Amino acid sequence: MAHVEFIDQTLRDGQQSLWGMRMQAGMALPVCPLIDRTGYRVVDCTGSSIFEVLIKYCRENPWDGLDRMIAAMPRSRVRAGMRSNACVTFAITPDAVMDLWVRRLCAHGIRSFWIYDVLFNIDKMHRLARVAKEAGAEVAGAINFSSSPVHTDEYYGARAAELSASPDVDTLLIYDTAGCLRPERVGSLVAQVRANGRGKPIELHSHNVTGLSTWTYLEAIRHGVTILHTAARPLANGPSMPSTEIMLRNIALDGHTHGIDEALLGQVSAHFEAIARTYGLRVGVPNEFDLSAYAHQIPGGMTGTLRNQLAQHGMADRLDDVLDETAVVRKELGYPGMMTPFSQLVGVSAVMNIVTGKRWSVIPDEVIQYALGYYGTTVAPVEPHVMERIEAAPRYREIKASPPENPSLEEVRRRNGNVADDDELLLRAVVPIHDIEAMRAAGPLRLDFPTLSSPEADFARELMRIANSRYVQVASAELSVELSR
Repeated sequence: MAHVEFIDQTLRDGQQSLWGMRMQAGMALPVCPLIDRTGYRVVDCTGSSIFEVLIKYCRENPWDGLDRMIAAMPRSRVRAGMRSNACVTFAITPDAVMDLWVRRLCAHGIRSFWIYDVLFNIDKMHRLARVAKEAGAEVAGAINFSSSPVHTDEYYGARAAELSASPDVDTLLIYDTAGCLRPERVGSLVAQVRANGRGKPIELHSHNVTGLSTWTYLEAIRHGVTILHTAARPLANGPSMPSTEIMLRNIALDGHTHGIDEALLGQVSAHFEAIARTYGLRVGVPNEFDLSAYAHQIPGGMTGTLRNQLAQHGMADRLDDVLDETAVVRKELGYPGMMTPFSQLVGVSAVMNIVTGKRWSVIPDEVIQYALGYYGTTVAPVEPHVMERIEAAPRYREIKASPPENPSLEEVRRRNGNVADDDELLLRAVVPIHDIEAMRAAGPLRLDFPTLSSPEADFARELMRIANSRYVQVASAELSVELSR
């Protein structure tokens, strides 16, 4: 039997998967002291994409919020994550900026990182791991799992060998965004990672898209995985990870031990349920099993984005066609792992193919950059007929002649107005200046997020959800409600 440790994903990937990264610091602060005492190995908290969303859509300074949350969890090792060659979305970020991100996050109290690269640019992952270790943080090197004819157990074993060769990589993290790691494959995959991992502990992160990740976790423990990623129940399941609550129950039934204080979990979950109910945010529920998820491998949280894109073209009923097309596009592009930025790259291409009715008539710039190797070496070659279309695209020659720059930090600083403050410089590297100015104009960090919980308040919220008119009035002997948009 094993002693299992847990990494809490409530504040990072749980809310990223279900709330679109809209969790503001004030929503989490009331329960951060509880999370701090629960006994997690690590509390995952932030990433550069979360910074972008908080600035652009919540008008919140992410540095201020991060400082407050870390201060509220003094016992915990708090984690941040990053792609080895980019801060946000499709952009390729200079190495100097990536190194500065690590150093500044450590200066704010981050003591753990997970570093990933879907195309396994190992040299960049090792460099960032070294920077993190020099700043006093531990590092999990991510092995992004994807299912395809070329993503064999031997392939992942080789990646484990390359990652674990660095003394700055402390753990190996099998990271399954699409929830496509089946229970029956866990044993052979973990065996390869363990055989090539130089004895380093193995973490497992699997999104419960098909509802099988809880079973996958139990199988992984039986094969030597000792660290699981979970989230508080309201921010678990569906596109998110399994809940901490159910995994504690399951591992106990399987005879394993843990160090989690279960008495604190209910208070944390009740808080986030109230936040979700009050502010109209989604609560995770288990998905029905859908075999097609293993073909398209779209991360659960991305399905809503594809649906919205189709709705803009009056084609909301074509989602199933897009998911089928996604599987074909992924094969044609050489089976990129379905994680940022490639899940978006494949998904957008599939949408364009369906919307235009003519496959590969629209070639996004990012597909050209991918085919040119700017993101790294593809796992398998782009199929010849698609490569011909890419090379014939109007922008191909221009993009080929302008590979991504890798300026020094001094040059980056000069391009951003010679700003002296490194935290400000990094914000400018993530979002346009006008969004930063709007964030500052919105005022200081919002700390007060009252939760309204009563039958009357729930009734009022439901009215606002279903009503189409701008004004609603409901009156009875005991209650009078007037609502306007």
